[in-house]
Amino acid sequence: MNVLIVGGGAREHAMCDTLHRSKNVTIFTIMHNKNPGIAQMSKDVLIEKETDVKTIVDYALDHEIDMTLIGPEAPLQIGLTDALQQKGIMVCAPTKNAARIETDKEWMRDLLKKYEISGQIRYESFTTIQKAIRFIDDLNGEVALKPIGLTGGKGVKVSGDHFKNQDEAELYIKEIFKNKIGGQSKVLIEEKIIGEEFTLQALSDGSSILPFPAVQDHKRLQPDDKGPNTGGMGSYSRKDGLLPFLSKSDYEEAASVLQDIIEALGQESCPYVGPIYGQFILTAEGSKIIEINARFGDPEAMNVLPLLQSDYAEICSAMINGTINEKKLNILQKSTVCKYVVPKGYGYKSMVDEKITVDEDHIKNTGARLFYASVNKKEGYVTTTSSRSLAVVGIASSISEAEQVAERALKGIQSENIYIRHDIGTNVLINKRVQHMKELRGM
Repeated sequence: MNVLIVGGGAREHAMCDTLHRSKNVTIFTIMHNKNPGIAQMSKDVLIEKETDVKTIVDYALDHEIDMTLIGPEAPLQIGLTDALQQKGIMVCAPTKNAARIETDKEWMRDLLKKYEISGQIRYESFTTIQKAIRFIDDLNGEVALKPIGLTGGKGVKVSGDHFKNQDEAELYIKEIFKNKIGGQSKVLIEEKIIGEEFTLQALSDGSSILPFPAVQDHKRLQPDDKGPNTGGMGSYSRKDGLLPFLSKSDYEEAASVLQDIIEALGQESCPYVGPIYGQFILTAEGSKIIEINARFGDPEAMNVLPLLQSDYAEICSAMINGTINEKKLNILQKSTVCKYVVPKGYGYKSMVDEKITVDEDHIKNTGARLFYASVNKKEGYVTTTSSRSLAVVGIASSISEAEQVAERALKGIQSENIYIRHDIGTNVLINKRVQHMKELRGM
């Protein structure tokens, strides 16, 4: 089977690595940067924008592609899945209409409301600054401000975290409208929810889902969750599929929400096929929905895909054929800790074209996994771009052991101009999260 992967980040490297373990699969790749990890496993690589629909479709036809997997969200938003399907190519990723669950935050909230799906919060969208400011007043400034379109995971700002008072909230509202952040002069305002965030990823065939272990991502740049939002500095998972602050019933509640969303999308005549993930926040009253994304998470994909023992090509075919209820995800019972290596200045102004030396043998010998992200390959080394560079994933019986594996692996990555958030997966940070939930629940 000829399989095309669209995308060149660490998430796509993890997808490629998982497919590479499948039987009788030949991998082709289209990406905007030459990810060395992906290139090594691919029969052919085309360096091209992942949103160049015509070029991608022509490439798929020329190389007799049987199935396509799409990593990033931007190609979904412009209908790459639809264009490939029109040419008879199977795609394990949602159509443009189904992907609105991520690409149109207002539409997502309206869908939840229409089908009375649990986990909803108070929200409204606005096309005028004055009305938006009045709604912020109504919520006493305790809000989350979200541009409607895609912002690479960096457009959301929350009171207390990203702005201190209503004046600063109003300034960001004006910035959204003036600069059309997300693609239009429109903003979604939601009530601020207090709790602990977690991610639940699943695979869908349009009717049923197969959920993965839960993961907790860390979007803030600096230790102890300080600094600006990023695309994600790292994440961890636990071998039982839960998290230290997440019970089995909490997990099942989140999985039920994803199942209800899949059924709602089917009712809306836009059946959802492919990976999906819910970003939830666990509160004293249960799980609330922060957002739904039409793809694997990044970095969360790196926590779960290395643990998958099932043949991923067969699972993808089952998603496309609507037979996922006949499959089971065979997940290795291990904990994971993922830590991203980013250029110095990331989150502000990244140092670009900086040399990184990667000792792949050292990393492999520690038992960790290496996933390249947005880098350029040079002779014997890679160089940084403005985005995240690469990630290592420690895998072990406990979170603590996995964190230590990741730290040992990171010693194989050398550069004067990189930054790593070392506290991810440590007992100190995790215990802080556990204590936070106990306080919220009055335990």
